[in-house]
Amino acid sequence: MQELKEHIDKQRLPHHVGVIMDGNGRWAQGKGKPRVFGHHSAVEAVRATVEACAELGVGYLTLYAFSTENWSRPEMEVGALMQLLVDTIGNEMKMMLDNGIRLATIGDTSGLPEATQQALRFGIEQTANGHGMTLILALNYSGKWDVARAARQLALEVSAGRLDPAAIDEGALSNRLSTHAYPDPELIIRTSGEHRLSNFFLWQAAYAEFYFSPVFWPEFRKPDLYAAIVDFQQRERRFGRTSEQLKQPTNP
Repeated sequence: MQELKEHIDKQRLPHHVGVIMDGNGRWAQGKGKPRVFGHHSAVEAVRATVEACAELGVGYLTLYAFSTENWSRPEMEVGALMQLLVDTIGNEMKMMLDNGIRLATIGDTSGLPEATQQALRFGIEQTANGHGMTLILALNYSGKWDVARAARQLALEVSAGRLDPAAIDEGALSNRLSTHAYPDPELIIRTSGEHRLSNFFLWQAAYAEFYFSPVFWPEFRKPDLYAAIVDFQQRERRFGRTSEQLKQPTNP
């Protein structure tokens, strides 16, 4: 673990890391356990990833914790996930405070059970003065929901005469997304070997680098996070330019 960590250039860290935490159910079923066992076992992966990012100096970490499509799962599993959120926020409060972590959420949290909403409000209030990393939980979230919500807001502003339709551009939509206060993710990690976004950060991921880990989320630990960042730092990020253009000196 230390050897991998030593290969990380602290001056070139991704400012915002997003994680699609995948594989809890399949991992549990592979062990002959119910899917809920996988979700409970995944708490250690969350702790390890949060601590690792905070220790390195990553500015923002978004965990895709519950999508708008996840309501279609069995009622018992959804209920267990909501209770796990409540328990985890309380149990991990000391860790967040010790690391100066500020908790935030994106998504339609008004659709979550009241007990879950209360736990989230408590966590956000208690960590509001954190000056380290911002930990963003994507809950009842999807990329399509986010873009549609932003489009509705733009339409309302136009109909109210507060916005000229000609002024609507990429920046106007970005400023009305639930992530408007945060930088776009530079690195998105997905576990369990799957290679898709699953409706996560569809707009914001335009220039993100993707890292697909074969590790199921309950077994994801700090070395796996370090490996993803080392891989990210080995890539050439061109943003539409050529390699030759990147090598040209920037005019003062």
